Amino acid sequence: MSLVHTFENKTAVITGSARGIGKAIATEFAKLGANVVISDINAEMCEETAKELNAGILKSSENSAIAIAADVTDSSAVEALVKGAVEKFGSLDVVVNNAGITRDTLLVRMSEEDWDTVIRINLRGSFNVTRASAKIMMKQRSGRIVNIASVVGMRGNAGQANYSASKAGLIGLTKSAALELAPRGVTVNAVAPGFINTEMTDAMTEQATEAFLKTVPLRRKGEPEDVAAAVLFLASESASYITGQTISVCGGINM
Repeated sequence: MSLVHTFENKTAVITGSARGIGKAIATEFAKLGANVVISDINAEMCEETAKELNAGILKSSENSAIAIAADVTDSSAVEALVKGAVEKFGSLDVVVNNAGITRDTLLVRMSEEDWDTVIRINLRGSFNVTRASAKIMMKQRSGRIVNIASVVGMRGNAGQANYSASKAGLIGLTKSAALELAPRGVTVNAVAPGFINTEMTDAMTEQATEAFLKTVPLRRKGEPEDVAAAVLFLASESASYITGQTISVCGGINM
């Protein structure tokens, strides 16, 4: 089996892909020949990212990127997202549940609204996308679903009770969905990033960054492309016998 990943004539839908880790994942799929569906709640940013890929990486390719804005908490919008991808490209081969938010504060100060919002977007949103995608993939008898979890869903983190709970729930969803979909040739796995170089971590103070890096054995932040590499592996034929697993991309934090 070749370890060189290719996604020629494959369709990849990535939620939360207008920027950050999601955009990096979409970009890597495009580099490897996939048709890419950029999906985010912000329609304008979706269009900008799709145009960027089409004008750059995909300019001389037969494949393309399209934008379909969707609120993952809205099941009808998610159904339209999946339907739009299949109508445009003819199949649904890879789905990456990346859309998510944080609303960080200590547990005793956390409002019910902040709890509910994070759970609704991070966990219910992934459920909506997984359910809609599974219907198509089961009929195809093939497909890859990759969920972007977090190391804090495996080990917890002070000030992130809602986020940790949502990502722990996503890991549980990954395992259950993997069991249900395996007989139809569909794999479901998760990637759990750690301290990744994003807008969110850039906003941290220098002191907070230094303190956090001391907990990372590799003593540096990861890059969005590090997360993308793990996603591409799990979506590839090289990972056809891997399902229900969570791969930590965290510089050793989660040992």
